[in-house]
Amino acid sequence: MIFPLAAVLLSAIAFNAAAQSSALEPLPIVLPKPLFEGTPEPPNVPNLEKPLGRPRPPFLAPVGAANVALKKPVAASDSDPVIGNLDMIADGNKAATDGSIVELKPGVQSVVIDLESKHTIYAVLVWHYHKEARVYHDVVVQVADDPDFITNVRTLFNNDSDNTAGMGIGKDRHYVETAEGRLIDAKGVEAHYIRFVSNGSDKTKANHYVEIEVFAKPVK
Repeated sequence: MIFPLAAVLLSAIAFNAAAQSSALEPLPIVLPKPLFEGTPEPPNVPNLEKPLGRPRPPFLAPVGAANVALKKPVAASDSDPVIGNLDMIADGNKAATDGSIVELKPGVQSVVIDLESKHTIYAVLVWHYHKEARVYHDVVVQVADDPDFITNVRTLFNNDSDNTAGMGIGKDRHYVETAEGRLIDAKGVEAHYIRFVSNGSDKTKANHYVEIEVFAKPVK
């Protein structure tokens, strides 16, 4: 059977579009300058993962994935930070120098970023504080369809071993903060809102954020 030329061309275009949508490339992650040497293991921190000892390998995601959290609305359980403003958490500045760090009060605190529409999320990066080697407690990252995290809530990361944050017991390990930030594989989950929880660190009871990036593509 001989197909009309137009049908053949349409089939080729559809095939090329599907191939392009499934093609992968390294995420365009730009890291800040490291502010301390090495990754020493902080004392008295259980279930701590070992440092990789080398740069993190590139993370592959579909072509066109970008940081959709940049300049998006940021809310928090502590609406009046001790240091900084909430919009600094998604302003693109990852340097962890004075003037780029947001400090929330002690205790379990959360930050929510409104992506302003549903996105397919491939990876999430969070920098809490990387001027020294710290380990933040009860780190939980979740996504949902609503800002109150009632509808379609899914957990991407949870190292809260005793449910202190009230979001379930997690199986992920504690980790040392570095200039690389923490990269979390979101596995293509679709969501409108993303929430970050912490409960101080081994160095201080306060909660800190330098930057959050969410690499995703809009859901069509």
